[in-house]
Amino acid sequence: MAGYSPALPFRRNSEDGIALTKTMMEVIKQNFKNLVLTNPGERVMLPDFGVGIRRFLFEMNDTTTHGKIDGMVRSQAKKYMPFLNINQIAFNPQSSANILDANDINIAISYSVPSVGQSDILSVKI
Repeated sequence: MAGYSPALPFRRNSEDGIALTKTMMEVIKQNFKNLVLTNPGERVMLPDFGVGIRRFLFEMNDTTTHGKIDGMVRSQAKKYMPFLNINQIAFNPQSSANILDANDINIAISYSVPSVGQSDILSVKI
């Protein structure tokens, strides 16, 4: 089966040579992750593209910072991925590891794609 695009990060795959995204939801999740991780000004010809989540690395882990991240994610998704609905953005959600480093921010972004009829969660740790 042919794929839509190379899966990132690049890795070898015995079936295709390099791993490929095989479903539309894989492509959407990969593109959404790129949107969240890209710093504004980093993408050629699109200087406003990207949330730049790493900019918040040394910010306080509090509701003010969470609000800034929430706003950036929602505005960037609305602008660059308008087909995607953000359902919820949870900060430091409960995980299998109950001990959370005070300097980590774990973000779980629940989203849906009505045109495909599917939902998913993007997890990012900074």
